[in-house]
Amino acid sequence: MSGVEVRLRHQDGLAALYLGVFATVWFSVPAAEQPLRGLLVAGSVAALFTAVAGGVVTARSRGAAAGPRDRADDRRYLLIVLAEFALAGLGAAALTVAGWPEYIPVLVCAVVGLHFFPLAPLLGNPLLRHLGVATCAVALAGLLTGLLTAVPAGVVVGTGAGALLLGYALRSLVRGVRG
Repeated sequence: MSGVEVRLRHQDGLAALYLGVFATVWFSVPAAEQPLRGLLVAGSVAALFTAVAGGVVTARSRGAAAGPRDRADDRRYLLIVLAEFALAGLGAAALTVAGWPEYIPVLVCAVVGLHFFPLAPLLGNPLLRHLGVATCAVALAGLLTGLLTAVPAGVVVGTGAGALLLGYALRSLVRGVRG
């Protein structure tokens, strides 16, 4: 296996690990009754297994994938993630002060979707743009549902974002295993 293939396997393992963990978090957002609650728990379990498997793929490809780290890329990644957390945190605080805390999951989902756009070229993964568009669409669907119906926005956003992240994590895991 070439060094490029090993690095791609490593990246796919990391994607499965990270996105699996975050899918689990999103599946825990909605306070739902059965049968949706059971589906959310099943999604969380599947996401955790995906994350663990992604960790195994990452660990197995780690030594061979090691090469010189690009400190500039590391700084850009850190800045993107810090900006994401700052925007989500400040937005959540603003929504709480405004008396709209039920829309915090919508805001966080939109911010998560937006952060995939600068990550796509940085990580060399153009499919992250598709994930970003889909995640922003879930945020919009949650907002509209929360405003126009009795269904809480968090149910739509937590279920939708969890499913998207799990799907992408599984896709990454399959690619990483196949090499």
